[in-house]
Amino acid sequence: MVAHRNIYRGSALAVMGVALLSTTPTFAQETEDDESIVVTAQRNNQSQVSRTGSLGALGEKDAMDTPFSVKSYNAALILNQQPQTLGQVLENDPSIRTSAAFGTPAELFVVRGFNLASDDIAYNGMYGLTPRQLVAPELYDQVQVLNGSNAFLNGAAPGGSGLGGGINLASKRATDKEISRVTLNYAGTRHFGGAVDVGRRFGTDREFGVRVNGAIRGGDVAVDDEYRNAKVFGIALDWNSDRARLTVDLAYQRLFVRGLRHKVAISTVIPRVPRGDVNYSQQWQTYEQRDIFGIVGFEYDLADNAEFYASFGARDGMEEGVSLNAVLVTDPVLGTATGNNAQFTPRTDNNEAGQAGFRIRGNSGSISHELNIGGSLSWQVNRNAYQRYGAYVTNIYNPVQVPRPPENAVRGGDLDDPFPVARTRYHSLYVSDTLGFADDRLLLTAGLRYQQIEDRRYAYNQTGAIPPGGLTSRYKAGVTTPVIGLVAKPNERISLYANRIEGLVKGDVAPIDPAIINSGEVFDPYKTTQYEIGGKVIIGGINASIAAYQTKRPNAYSRNISPLPTTGPTRIFVVEGEQRNRGIELAIDGEVAKGLRIISGAAINDAKLTKNANIALDGKKAVGVPDYTLNANVEWDVVPSLTLTGRVIHTGPQMVNQLNTLELKSWTRFDVGARFVTVLGDNPITFRANVDNVFNRRYWAAAFTSFPAFDASLLQGLPRTLKLSVTADF
Repeated sequence: MVAHRNIYRGSALAVMGVALLSTTPTFAQETEDDESIVVTAQRNNQSQVSRTGSLGALGEKDAMDTPFSVKSYNAALILNQQPQTLGQVLENDPSIRTSAAFGTPAELFVVRGFNLASDDIAYNGMYGLTPRQLVAPELYDQVQVLNGSNAFLNGAAPGGSGLGGGINLASKRATDKEISRVTLNYAGTRHFGGAVDVGRRFGTDREFGVRVNGAIRGGDVAVDDEYRNAKVFGIALDWNSDRARLTVDLAYQRLFVRGLRHKVAISTVIPRVPRGDVNYSQQWQTYEQRDIFGIVGFEYDLADNAEFYASFGARDGMEEGVSLNAVLVTDPVLGTATGNNAQFTPRTDNNEAGQAGFRIRGNSGSISHELNIGGSLSWQVNRNAYQRYGAYVTNIYNPVQVPRPPENAVRGGDLDDPFPVARTRYHSLYVSDTLGFADDRLLLTAGLRYQQIEDRRYAYNQTGAIPPGGLTSRYKAGVTTPVIGLVAKPNERISLYANRIEGLVKGDVAPIDPAIINSGEVFDPYKTTQYEIGGKVIIGGINASIAAYQTKRPNAYSRNISPLPTTGPTRIFVVEGEQRNRGIELAIDGEVAKGLRIISGAAINDAKLTKNANIALDGKKAVGVPDYTLNANVEWDVVPSLTLTGRVIHTGPQMVNQLNTLELKSWTRFDVGARFVTVLGDNPITFRANVDNVFNRRYWAAAFTSFPAFDASLLQGLPRTLKLSVTADF
């Protein structure tokens, strides 16, 4: 395996080397035009953070004018860093840490100490349309991050997460500048791919726009025998007139993963970290995902100060594979582990979403107003089934491949034709007004969103008198979530703000587990309350912000039944007490000196369980929330054609179990890179080389609570990974 890997790595380097040598004749005969092309290309290549983003009901906003923390990572950063997943883009954010969910390649984001599932990533401002589990980042112009609760701004996320923040993906669009770009890339150990990006505007007034993106990549990644394949394609159409704007976005994504490295479940001891590239998965464990999704949007200026907008989107998704959530370590010294309850899970999703509203601006005397009135709808249908398999034995230090165990008696639904097991409907109406005083140096935003959540669950199997597919539970609840926010701007470069805003999620569902007496019970929706104060400042080319916040949410977990029964289920899933998160965030980005750019920041997190009926848990730290996080990303233009990059990611200690008897140590990862621009003919060619985890540090990256509560699981960090790419702009 090592010999083959070295051959492939050498081949990739050779290809890049030949391409580089083919451009060397231009060095000796560079002209002023060539130098201009290089400078322009490097300017377009600059990895950037913009302090703008979508605020849902309030529309696209500049951070200086909003009482919230918002920022966006641009397409150049995505191109330069060559991420394969959305989580690898968000590694640049000091307030976010990426981990994993379930047994599939799903990413889970921890924002302000709360989980944000991949199911709840918005696409052009609407939920339920982004592919589940994994998102290939090549299609998107911006990854927009909103830190903090956002039930008023975006509505409750249908997946039941997002209390600490939200992420929105914005489509690429054709601009006045034509783009014709081809990229070839490689990532260790033998993962090759390419991408095409073309954008044009047409018409007498260039009113028609077309942007086409496509990418394909596949092969083994840096973890031994973990194979990934991705195919994505997107087309964005737009038409603009004096008053009307129409957009159409259509996209296709297909992913395949074989041998995904699992999480590691533990009991009382944290085992030493295995070698960085070791893979304790099985080659018969696979995952395939296919999504077709799109949005049609329309805006019309009713008057110079009034706008109507509406959009509708849909997603058809399919997933299938044999997955395992975690291998359970039975001997932490030797590394012996068992794989329990691997399961085959066919699933389809049919989701639709829509929204419409009005934005009206005006004045009443010396007070300005921006009135927002609208509503949103979301329908989601999940068709699912599962078949579990027997256990097998492996080792996290010296893994062995075994045949797939035989099927066991645990199965649910129709494997050949899965029927609906859940239907979710979200309806909401909202209204807000932003009042501006003293020439808009003081902005007060107040609003309400009424949301109705309806959730239905259906039986996988015969349950008493309920047949397979029969309704087992249903709730329908209406909740009002208010917001109030204040912005004070002493001048155009300083903005102070405060907000009180709520989060809303549908109730938890008790895990399907024969050991839990109320297995499958659906709990009512619950709200969180966030208080936040902060400030933003622009100094030269630098943007800086600081925020302090507190958020509380109900806490859900399983515990022993008291008194403990002698037969039957021994545990019960409850919503008791709360998790209280407090923190301070600092973020800095921009050009600190000519040719020197940074994206950096830090966050301090204090996440605790409070008001618990279980005294043993009261006051304990929440599992999987680092005490602090630090990021620093630097780009330095050594000469106009050469840029060196470096990044450090530091994550503080985090608790592994609810009783706080186990704790992960802090870890630090260093990444380095370079990009070089030259000219071939009249076209800029950009070469990039990045090495993530350059010192090949072994570390446990994240911790998770499992059920029952005394179990926990860990996610191992990725090994050293070499990434190479070459981009030609025509």
